Amino acid sequence: MRIEILTTGTELLLGKVLNTHGKWFGEELFKLGMRIQRLTTVPDGDAITDALRECVSRADAVIVTGGLGPTSDDLTREATSEVLGIELIEDEAAIRSLEAFFAARNKVMADSNRKQAQVPVGADVLPNPNGTAPGLYIPPRLNGAANCAVFLLPGPPRELYPMFRTEVAPRLIGLAGLSMPPGLLEMKIAGVGESDLQQEIDAELAVIPGLEVGYCARVGEVDLRLIGEPPAIAAGRAIAMAKFARNIFSEDGSSLEATVVRQAIERRLKLATAESCTGGLVANRLTDVPGSSAVFTHGFVTYANEAKRDVLGVPQELLDVHGAVSEPVAKAMAEGALRVSGADIAVAVTGIAGPDGGTPEKPVGTVFLAWAAKGRETLCVRQIHPRNRKDFKLAVSQAALDGIRRVAGGAAGDSNP
Repeated sequence: MRIEILTTGTELLLGKVLNTHGKWFGEELFKLGMRIQRLTTVPDGDAITDALRECVSRADAVIVTGGLGPTSDDLTREATSEVLGIELIEDEAAIRSLEAFFAARNKVMADSNRKQAQVPVGADVLPNPNGTAPGLYIPPRLNGAANCAVFLLPGPPRELYPMFRTEVAPRLIGLAGLSMPPGLLEMKIAGVGESDLQQEIDAELAVIPGLEVGYCARVGEVDLRLIGEPPAIAAGRAIAMAKFARNIFSEDGSSLEATVVRQAIERRLKLATAESCTGGLVANRLTDVPGSSAVFTHGFVTYANEAKRDVLGVPQELLDVHGAVSEPVAKAMAEGALRVSGADIAVAVTGIAGPDGGTPEKPVGTVFLAWAAKGRETLCVRQIHPRNRKDFKLAVSQAALDGIRRVAGGAAGDSNP
């Protein structure tokens, strides 16, 4: 089934609002055994009419988001009426629903809101308990332009997502006459580059019948996507595990920080962080995970040398002799965080984010990471991430979290970061 998504709104093209609808629709439609064929974003105004005309000419179903509000730039209904050749009329049930929405909030409905009750003749009105803009469904039999179903949905996620699941998904299933959707396995892999991963396993994966393979690289990790029937996915998984078992941290879509928190909860471990160059990003990512309060105890941001010395107990001599960005200082930071917090595992990071501050011996992007654990030798690695400051911090936080995972025994029993 050819499905196209048309997202509307000038704010999406000005960079003022992040357009997350494509990602969300892709995930939701795949659960139904469907995929997006094309995603188009246009500003408010006449562009909606032109884009919708193109979409309905080649798709079996078009989902349009946005432009259903009461203001003068909300023109999705009018554009749809023009393209499909269907008259708009005021729907009495939609008017009553709008009036009830405002009455429940002790507000008087403005005359401009009546625009939201305009409905193409014969269309289904999709209720919206979370906002004022009802959705609309125009089945193919009413479409005067092409044999294509058209859904008009509000733009805000809090309104769009529930409406899609309750009103749109069942209609799409009926239109498609679906069989069982294909399976999907997404393996998240840390510490391996996309090209290295592909070079190691792509040739072997390519000969598995019925297996679709995809890669998606992010800072510090790569997603390996396997789509197909269960036997094909199992064969692909076995190849990936044989080569990269120690790097695979998730097979259920969980983030690296969620994996670390889950493992710490399972092993009843307490965690602490001591950060310099990342400015608290590692702690922030851990505390973004629900339930992290059960395992995360302390987050030290010791940016200045004085803080490393006074808060974590790093000897001034180490700072003077080796410098803040060094293995001895990173180890002392991790051990100090472990001692002060009473945690089971502590990670420390100290590095040069740039763009200035580098030397021939320690260029910009250099970082030392250390992991201290009760009753075990403190581990330390030097890495170089020559990126902009934001991506440098993200890459270092990835390495810090992955090291916690390994030290905690989460990578096939491997305790070395």
